This record gives sequence, C-alpha cells and structure tokens, in this order.
Amino acid sequence: MRKIYLLFVLLILIPWSTIAQQYTINGRVTNQKNNDPLPGAHVVVKNSNYSTVTDEEGNFTFGELTTGSYLLTVSYVGFKPISKDIYINKNKTINFSLSEDVIFGDEVIISAIRASDESPTTYTILDQAQIEKNNTGKDLPYIFNSTPSVVVSSDAGAGVGYTGMRIRGTDLTGINVTLNGVPVNDGESHSVYFVDLLDLASSISDVQIQRGVGTSTNGAASFGASININTGENSISPFAELSSAAGSFNTFKNTIMFGSGLLADKWNFSGRLSSVTSDGYIDRASSDLKSAYLSGSYVGTNNIFKAVILLGDEKTYQAWYGIPKDSLRTNRKFNPAGEMYDADGNFLGYYDNQTDNYTQNYYQLHYAHKFSDKISVTTSGFLTTGKGYYESYKNGEDYSDYGIKDTMIGNHNVNMTNLISQKWLDNKFYGINLTMNYTAENLTLNFGGGWNQYDGDHYGKIIWAQVIPLDWLNHNWYFNTGKKTDINIFAKANYNISDRLSLYGDLQYRTIDYKIDGTHDDLRNLTQNHEYSFFNPKAGIFYKLGENQNLYLSAGIANREPSRSIYRDADETQVISSERLLDVEFGYKLRNKTVNVEGNLFYMDYKNQFVNTGKINNVGAAIMTNVPKSYRAGIELIAGLNITKRLSWNMNATYSNNKINDFVAYVDDWTNGGQVVENIGSTDISFSPDIVAASNISFEPIDKLKVSLVTKYVGKQYIDNTSNNDRSLDPYLTNNINLYYSIETNFIKQIDFLVQFNNIFNEKYETNAWVYRYYLEGSDYNINGYFPQSEFNFMIGINLKF
Repeated sequence: MRKIYLLFVLLILIPWSTIAQQYTINGRVTNQKNNDPLPGAHVVVKNSNYSTVTDEEGNFTFGELTTGSYLLTVSYVGFKPISKDIYINKNKTINFSLSEDVIFGDEVIISAIRASDESPTTYTILDQAQIEKNNTGKDLPYIFNSTPSVVVSSDAGAGVGYTGMRIRGTDLTGINVTLNGVPVNDGESHSVYFVDLLDLASSISDVQIQRGVGTSTNGAASFGASININTGENSISPFAELSSAAGSFNTFKNTIMFGSGLLADKWNFSGRLSSVTSDGYIDRASSDLKSAYLSGSYVGTNNIFKAVILLGDEKTYQAWYGIPKDSLRTNRKFNPAGEMYDADGNFLGYYDNQTDNYTQNYYQLHYAHKFSDKISVTTSGFLTTGKGYYESYKNGEDYSDYGIKDTMIGNHNVNMTNLISQKWLDNKFYGINLTMNYTAENLTLNFGGGWNQYDGDHYGKIIWAQVIPLDWLNHNWYFNTGKKTDINIFAKANYNISDRLSLYGDLQYRTIDYKIDGTHDDLRNLTQNHEYSFFNPKAGIFYKLGENQNLYLSAGIANREPSRSIYRDADETQVISSERLLDVEFGYKLRNKTVNVEGNLFYMDYKNQFVNTGKINNVGAAIMTNVPKSYRAGIELIAGLNITKRLSWNMNATYSNNKINDFVAYVDDWTNGGQVVENIGSTDISFSPDIVAASNISFEPIDKLKVSLVTKYVGKQYIDNTSNNDRSLDPYLTNNINLYYSIETNFIKQIDFLVQFNNIFNEKYETNAWVYRYYLEGSDYNINGYFPQSEFNFMIGINLKF
C-alpha cells in the first residue's frame, strides 16, 4: 500500500516539476546595415507581462519563462519591427537584426537636422536607457555632465532650479537646442532655461549632442554645440510608470507616466505629470517645479501625425547673486537675496517672496508624409508661450530711478523709500519648419527651412512701498517690446562615392530682423532696429577604414547675431558686431564588442566672439563684449572597454587652449571718473578650462545590479579675461557612486531602484562666479560673487513599471 501511495505522489509531482521549470532568453538587437547595437530597443513577449529595453550594447534578457510557445516583437524608432515565434524548453539566445525604415517612426521628424552614422560630425548620443539610470530629479545639464567637454553649474548648488552648462567653453547662449526639431533657445536672450523643462528627461527617447558647428538645424545658429532632443518614442504595449525620489536638502521628485500602446495598429498616446521640490544647498534657494507632458500620434502607411504639449511652471527663490569670495571659507551657504534693512541700516531679516515665477508651455504639431521609399516631407508648427516675473525687496530706492517726483509729507520732502518690485516678461515664440528628404542608394538629400517669430513684452511694477504716491502702485515704471523675425533655409547632401568614402555638404542661409521699442528699467530709451543676413556653409569627408573603423574631416562656418542683453547692457559708445566662427574637426572612431575608441582634433577660429567681461547684470546674466580675434583648439579623447562581461570602463578627456589674441580691459576709475585701460595681450578666455575629463567604472556583481563610480575633473577657470589667478575658479575633482538594481515580478512588470551618492569625498568647489573691478585712489579693488556647490549629498529613487 505504501508503494502505491509513493507511486501516486511521483506521478503527480513529475508533471508539476516540469511545468515549474523556468528558462531564460538572452539576445542582442543590432542594425542590419552595419551590425551596430541598438540601445533602447523595445523587446516584448506578446500576450504576457514581459517587456524590456536593450542596454547600451543592444543586449536584453528575459527570465522566469516556462515551457511553451511565445511571440517576441522588437521595435526601434526608425527601423522596421520584427516578430519571431519561438518555443522554449531550455535556455536560449535569440538575436534580432533590424532594417531601417524611412517613415516608420518619429525619427523621420528630426532626421533632417541630425548627424547620421556617416556624417563627418563630432557627436555623442544618449539613449533612453542611459538617461533613465541617471534621472533622479536634477536638471538635464547634470544628465549630460559625463559627456565630452561638458561643464555644469547650479545657482542653488544642488542641481535643481536654475542650472547651466558649457560645451568646449561655450555657454547655453551659443548652444542650439531643439526639441523634436523645434527650436528651444529664447529668441532674445539666446539661452535655454532648463528650470522651465522640469523632468523632461523622463519623456526623452534620445539626445544627440553635437560639438562644434555641427549640422544645420532650425532656430538660432549653433555657435559651439547643438543639443537635439527627441521625445515620446511610441511604445507598442500599454504601460504605466510611477517613480519617486528623495534626498539631501529636502529634495523630492514624483512622476506619473502612462502610455496607451499601439491602438488599432495606428494610434498612440502617452503622458506624464512631474513635481520636484527642493530647499537647495544655498540658504533659502528653494525650488517648487511642476510639469506635464502629453503626446498623441497617428502612424499610417505613408503618414505620421504627432501632437506634443509640454507645460512647465517654476517658483524658485533667487540664488543668482553668488557669495563674496571671502565667505567661501566661513559661510558657503550664504545668500544675500532678499535682505531687508530699516532707515538706520539695521538688518531686519529676509524677504520671504524674493522669488522667480515663470510658466512656459510648448505646443507642437508635426506631420510627415512618405511619397515613396525615396522621398518624404515633414512639417512642424509650434507655439511657445512664457509669462512670469521675479519679485524683489529693494532697500532705500530713489524715486528718480522710477520716474517718480519727490513727495511732500508734512514739512518733509520724501525722495526715497523701501519697496517691492516685480519685473515681468510676457512672450510668444511661434513658427513653422518644413523639410524634404530624398534617400537613394548612394545619395541622401535634405532640404529645409523655417520661419520663426518672437514677440516679447518687458515691464516692471511696484507692488508695495513704505512711502509712495498711490497712483504709482501697480503702475508700469518701464515698458519695452522685442520683436524678432528669423527665416532660414538649408540644403544638405551626403554622397557615397564608394562603400568606404562619402562626401558631405551643408549650406544654410539665415536672415534676422530684430526690433526693440520702449524704455528699460533704468528709464533709458532702448529703441533700436537690427537686420542681419548670414551664409553658413559646411563640408566634410567620411572614410571607412574597415568594418569597425572610420575617419572624418569637416569644416564649417557659423554666424550669430547679438542677444538682447548685449544690446541692452552695452555702453553708449560701444560698437557691437555679429560673431563669426570657422570650425575644423578631424576625427577617428573604432568600435567593436570589446572596445570603443574615439579621438577628435578641433580648431575653432572666432572673429568678434562675445566673451564675458566678468560682470553680471541685475538678473545674474553675464555682460559680454566683442573681441576681434580668438580661438579654441584642442583634442577630445573617448574610450570604452568591456574588461569582462560584468566590468566596463568608459572615459573621456578634453585638452584645449582657449585664447584671445589681444585683449584690452577697461576698468572703472572711481577717483577720477572714466576708465583705466589695461593692455593684457594674449590671454585665456574666461570659463574655458584647459582640461575637462570624466570617467565611469561600472561593475555588475550580480544580474540586474550595476554599481558605478563616476568621476569628473574640471581644470582651472578664469572668471574674467585677464588670466589673473586671484580672479579664477580652482580646479576640482568630484566622485559619485551610482547604484541601479532592477527586478521583475508577476504583478509589477519591472521595479528599478536608483541610489546616487554624490561628491563622496566632500570636495568644496565652485563652478561659476562674477567680478566687478574698479580703481580707487590708484588701487585695484573688486566686488565678486561665487557659486559654491554642495558637498556630499544623495538621492534615492524607485521606479515601478506596469
């Protein structure tokens, strides 16, 4: 009887043990054309909860699959999807090779302005997977920080709020930023304010960062680099995602994302809501940021319609004044913004609402049509609206500075007061872009153009004062408008002479009409009109040395008009000229499964380049001046090595010389009036370090757990153009440890844990500064402000994917 019972138990257990057996699928997704990996490709097991994206090398893994038949589908923007029926009864390796599709995905919308694989252009691409592993709430510049030649800065010292970046020493006013092919740079200031694009990283499919002049794009001219951002890659499967992060300085990030998946094989919708709050490292440098993203698209056989809405709202406490150099050792977090004093000069405290408040919304409508396998057309219409103000408490302000006449109160003549002001900006930026793409076996042609219009109102109000005529409250004490029309056309060609050799040509013509009308906040008449016409040619050659090696050589010219602030801050006698850049690039690339090596020589020759004087205006923006001749020349090295299956090392380093050929400094003389002239001669360009380097050592001790040591070194930077060590930023070295762990469950498709320990060795450093020099009784003095960055800090995050 006992033997019968045991036999019965075995008969039951054997089939169940077979059913419970679990297997793993490994694979790699590559480009059929050149066998390059496709990172960020979507791999889906149909009719199941299993989906993933490929890593940097195009690899993917599925575990816990039981015996049975499955349908695997792989998709990637710009490529035809592939599906494979498979039967699993053991561990398997299944690879996919995707062929390019001229019109399949959203990539066609931006293809005309991007550098292709065989363009003689210096660029770096960050895919969705790379961005996701570093997205814990800091602004985009910090996600770009490990790419070549990049230096980032934060006013609040913690990467949230107002941030900036430079590439090869060029700041955001000279970096052309596009979002789905639409220009982002402000029409007047030329800058980009990532604080208004909160958590855009969560909606990015990929980013291409071009260094140097780069390819022709829509909007303002690239004058050192381009950042081309693509959002909202369509997901075949529906999804939902919740993410939260928390860390130092009471920093909290919360994001909700969703996607419909492909509906009726044609429609796709996705959205996001995000919120970030932080107290900042600097005293009172708080941020309260919100954003929303919504995208809807229709993909037909020959047509794509795509609508994008991006809404952003920010409230940040002002932190753009910096702190005096002598406070760096004693009180690094000091923030002078909002200081209040009584009539006797006694300190009363800080004004609570010394804040910057701004709402910026982006609306985009894209359409692409494929006439044939060779010809397609894309068009984009856009509207960007912005409105907001910054509010300031002012001590002892003269009536005359606001156009107010003296007031008699009893027997007393009152001509000054403490007050609270608001300075407003209300603008609209709108336009249309059109491109035509022709692709043949050996020839690719892109023709495009755009019309952009900027309309902005600048005005200021007094909302409170201790003593003031009532009719001046909420009355505009100044008002001026800026209207700018920008028209550009371009043509690009890439011709393959042979399987190894191709030639590239790029011609752009651009016209600008810019009008300023009205009075500035100091009551000066700003009325002026400027017209420019620019021709920007580029050419290059690309040569394949072998299957995995290539060389390229390119030369390009770019011209750029002055920004509003340059006209506004200029002295009456100052002659302002447009800038011109000749950029020459020579590069080498080697890539295989084990090693990735890139080297690039660059020479950037400037005529009338705008450089920092070292001064800032009343909103913390640098005051600029032309210099007749200057240059940037250097070498960029990039290396990646897969040491073992679980250990890899990626690094990049830039060594450069950044010089003004002959600089003359003009320093105010407080004793005699006028200015003291200093002939400096050859000198270093401000904020242009000779050495910038980054390193990332990644180790995967167990499956799905990645530990990375991220190192960044930035050499000495001068804060004006006199090459004086007393007016410089010390070199700094920071080290971060990043941990990323991912698990899959039956209910929640994927759970990602992110931990960032930043500046683990407590480096005290500054990334930005300003200085104002003057002579008094023959001695040289200066007033300065430095922007210290946080010491050790951390962020911990979790992403839940359904």
